[in-house]
Amino acid sequence: TLAVQSGPGGPPASLPRIAVLTSYFPTREEPYRGHTAAQALAFLHDRARLRAFVPLPAYPAWYRRAPREFRYRRMDLEFQPPGFEATYSQFITLPGLGRPFNGHLALAQVRPAIEAFKPDLILNYWLYPDGWAAVKLGRQLRVPVVVCALGSDLRRVDDYFTRRYTSYAVREADCVLTVSHELARQAVAFGAPPDRVRTILNGFDETIFQPGDQQAERARLGLDADGEYIAYVGSLIGTKGLRELWTAFASLAAERPRLRLVCGGEGPIGEELKGLAAHAGLAGRLLLPGKLSGRQVRDWMVAASVFCLPSYSEGCPNVVIESLASDRAVVASDVGGIPELVNEANGLLVPPRDATALAAALKTALNLRWEPGAVAATYRRNWRQVADETWDVCQRLLAASRR
Repeated sequence: TLAVQSGPGGPPASLPRIAVLTSYFPTREEPYRGHTAAQALAFLHDRARLRAFVPLPAYPAWYRRAPREFRYRRMDLEFQPPGFEATYSQFITLPGLGRPFNGHLALAQVRPAIEAFKPDLILNYWLYPDGWAAVKLGRQLRVPVVVCALGSDLRRVDDYFTRRYTSYAVREADCVLTVSHELARQAVAFGAPPDRVRTILNGFDETIFQPGDQQAERARLGLDADGEYIAYVGSLIGTKGLRELWTAFASLAAERPRLRLVCGGEGPIGEELKGLAAHAGLAGRLLLPGKLSGRQVRDWMVAASVFCLPSYSEGCPNVVIESLASDRAVVASDVGGIPELVNEANGLLVPPRDATALAAALKTALNLRWEPGAVAATYRRNWRQVADETWDVCQRLLAASRR
């Protein structure tokens, strides 16, 4: 829950007005959607009048093969996240065929409301279609635009139209924010002027994620006091490397009878993992606690022996930051922004899609005795720091715009 105090009458009218144009934002149906953006924005309310404009894409109801997150459902467009002003809209698109038009559809949905808001600056999270729409509208309204790349919106651009419109967004925006230095290099490769690119790494909620008593958490969760637990938290999908994680775990299970694998989250790979565990006679050693709140994520991290994120692609994964803040060492893929978070002081890096290397790294991490507090000391950025750096960018552009 984000609690933002702005006074009984709302923020003062004299504050600059910032339109946040993004589909990466909490909804009633998906309250953790856009979690990182919302966390940082929560600390900007005393500096600017913020309003989020959230165009939500969906495939037609008759398209049964759509991924669950894109299947049509009537969203609660009247929803107001705690502490935020928000205007939601929804547009229907077509799989594949809709890509050249999604930016135009998103822009058509938000344009009237943003024009009525009269923003001094437009801030965006996620480059296409949202960032493209933000830049187009900013040029029409003659206000500065800041776009933010989060990961897959630069690292997994697979088709001609998305690449073309993403390139336009980073090339024409007044500033491009990235959540890792690796993404900054990707943005420049897409055409962003290097002097307009700034990296702002993600933070963590220090009121939740902090070191704790491992034995106490294990007792509370009903886990063995002397057990070994490999924890993963996130979407249960193939591109997170969960098949490789299972293979690595199974190869270690015979020689480590106290070893368990915990996979928190939801997704289609969950049932597959259950089948693999049953076939291998390891059903009792796979734990699937389901969807977890932030507090529950922290509890499982504190209880774990090691955290693992074997993804094929990442930007600046907050789950790694949250593990470090919980004083839990990390074994993760050497991709995207992960090497900017994980080093020899707090974990181990492995090549993606390599179950053998992953098993070896997990074995090493399980055998090491990490000094209490040492891992947590390696990463201390909170969301207020992220907000401060984001505001610095916005403030400079607002001053230049006034001049």
